[in-house]
Amino acid sequence: MRYFYYLVFLFFISCKTYTSSKTEFSAYSNQNHIEIKKVNNLRYLGGIKNSEGKILKDSLIYRSGNLHQLRKSSFDKLDKMKIGKVIDLRTQQEINKEPDQLPKDINYKIYSAFEDKNDEMSNAKQLALKGKITKNDADKRMIKFYTDYVSENPEVIRQIITEILDSEQPILYHCTAGKDRTGMITALILKILKFDDSVIFEEYLQSNNLREKIIQKRLNLANTFHFVYPKLDIGVVEKTSWIERNYLQSAFEEINKKYGSMDNYIHQILGISESQREIYIQKFLK
Repeated sequence: MRYFYYLVFLFFISCKTYTSSKTEFSAYSNQNHIEIKKVNNLRYLGGIKNSEGKILKDSLIYRSGNLHQLRKSSFDKLDKMKIGKVIDLRTQQEINKEPDQLPKDINYKIYSAFEDKNDEMSNAKQLALKGKITKNDADKRMIKFYTDYVSENPEVIRQIITEILDSEQPILYHCTAGKDRTGMITALILKILKFDDSVIFEEYLQSNNLREKIIQKRLNLANTFHFVYPKLDIGVVEKTSWIERNYLQSAFEEINKKYGSMDNYIHQILGISESQREIYIQKFLK
């Protein structure tokens, strides 16, 4: 039985993300949310207006949490959505543990901009269970994760963005919870398509709206079984479950600091000229 509790808590901490004591939710409705059993945080980008007054077309770009529990009975839903390609942003360790379950005709690609070479994720879980990581530590780790993600392996980020924007068919990309890595990639796509930060952050925060029940259940369980790992700071579970505005902001600030501006990042690092950017805007907006 003790081993069971151990596994339960590993699950709690495995969701790496962030949060604050007072959770911020998106003001957007959840009309873009798509219900598929065992698939969390699934939605399409669409219906939002950019700085030029153009509206993002529906159902061309999808984002979600991982698809390892996708049932064969739900494959027809992906078919109806006309998704022809899935991009997995997770590490190889995550994929080995929970491989996506997909229709055979789906073009599946892996792009890991974050490589867990020293098994940092697993080590962090163990430290958290032993009370050696506090809520403040978790906050700092999340900021570092965001700043590193957009700058450490820019070539991979470039491949991800290009794969999505050049796709001639609807495409879905995801990480584990569909909020951090997936959130950053979405934010960069919206930056390229000239959306204001106010819109980008509202879309980003929708992950809190769509995952609220899951997170509350996790926090309730963590509190209920806290006697098993009494040194665990519940704030760490919070920080690794919700998302916060300042994490995405830290990624933007890292880009400005390292590359001078977001436009420089788009042009020089992602390799998207202003003329190519306009082509993408014509493709995805109306």
